[in-house]
Amino acid sequence: MFAASFEYHRAASIKEALGMLAQFGDDARLLSGGHSLIPILKMRLAQPAHLVDITRIGELGQVAETGGRVAIGAAVRHYQVESNPIVRGKIGLLAECAAHIGDVQVRNRGTIGGSLAHSDPAADFPAAVLALEGELKLEGAAGARTVKASDFFVDLMTTAIKPGEILTQVSFAPLPAGAGYAYFKHPQPASGFAIVGVAAWLTLDAKGAAQNVHVGVTGLGAKAFRASAVEKALTGKAPDAKSIADAASHAAEGIDALADIHAGSDFRAELARVYTRRALENAAARAKR
Repeated sequence: MFAASFEYHRAASIKEALGMLAQFGDDARLLSGGHSLIPILKMRLAQPAHLVDITRIGELGQVAETGGRVAIGAAVRHYQVESNPIVRGKIGLLAECAAHIGDVQVRNRGTIGGSLAHSDPAADFPAAVLALEGELKLEGAAGARTVKASDFFVDLMTTAIKPGEILTQVSFAPLPAGAGYAYFKHPQPASGFAIVGVAAWLTLDAKGAAQNVHVGVTGLGAKAFRASAVEKALTGKAPDAKSIADAASHAAEGIDALADIHAGSDFRAELARVYTRRALENAAARAKR
């Protein structure tokens, strides 16, 4: 099936893109990597009259350290997140997560901003962004505002982005020295999407007890979430096999698990527990006192 006719516009700056959104209103959609939007257009689930391409806006394609944080432009592609030396050195969990997305073609075209803005419940990045406590920069006609990752993902394919706003950047504090991290997922064989994915990092205190335990889960519910019950259960304990397994048993606690042709709700909940255990075990093995 072919998309309905539309007018294509290439924005040269954020200001120009915002002007186009203001001009065209509800008849406009932003185009970044296109992996989410193009299939929707082809199925005619959306028929915008205007597409505003933001992929060639220079500042959206940059990765930089600024103000003690790692800032990643919304148009930075998955492969760039995976391979960038700043990301790998400062927030390696995000780079590891990027390496698990789709296939080579997807990673060389898809963008981090497009993935986060689409907020697919099976997307990989949200789990890592939540675990790393990312902050997302949204720009609109009224100016810029920053939204914490914990407030950004609202519901199924719904985010805190307001009409007329553009997600322009996501930033992170570097991981502490000695932090161990891991991203594990059970992929859907055809698409590579996460039936369940878990991003985890932690540190060890002088006695070897787990501290700063962060666990983000995707694929289980309508939106990605922090597994706070898991974090609380492991904090202050030696991260041995029993302690990790006990903590991981809380991974699906309080979540209305999704069910579809790929996995039932009970199976998804069990996958969440299994992959939380694996992610924590690997994070603990990598952590240094």
